[in-house]
Amino acid sequence: MKFDRIEITEGDITSIAVDAIVNAANNSLLGGGGVDGAIHRAAGPGLLEECRRVGGCATGEAKITKGYNLQAEWVIHTVGPVWRGGIHGEELLLGRCYESCFRFVEPYRIKTIAFPSISTGAYRFPLDAAVPIALAKIKECLEKYPSVDKVMIVCFNTPVYDTYRSVLFSR
Repeated sequence: MKFDRIEITEGDITSIAVDAIVNAANNSLLGGGGVDGAIHRAAGPGLLEECRRVGGCATGEAKITKGYNLQAEWVIHTVGPVWRGGIHGEELLLGRCYESCFRFVEPYRIKTIAFPSISTGAYRFPLDAAVPIALAKIKECLEKYPSVDKVMIVCFNTPVYDTYRSVLFSR
């Protein structure tokens, strides 16, 4: 598969102009630290109000809300697994996060989507284990959903960016 539909960048996911950004949320969907807190702050109070109505989200699943003050029309919230040694189904759950996000692309006519590095921050999923899972699932979903024009992976720092690029171009 060609990689022309996958773009890796370093930066702030809240400033990306795409149809949907993915929020690495917690189970409550009510905001938190890291990318979750940044998205809630940038989107404004409407996001929190809608998330209260949506209810929580199970690990590995996803829910969608409006983007409010973000450049993205939609926010897809997914809850990644907390790393507990890799013996509690963390890899399967992380893969499900990406699959769950893609199920919204057709009904919401999402052509461009931006992902953070799910679970590799506060949830301590090892980057070297998470990146191959993320890229494999994104590639698999791009084959399943040809209507998606571009997937961006927005990395929060240079080591994350370098790891994604290294894994993407080594396959």
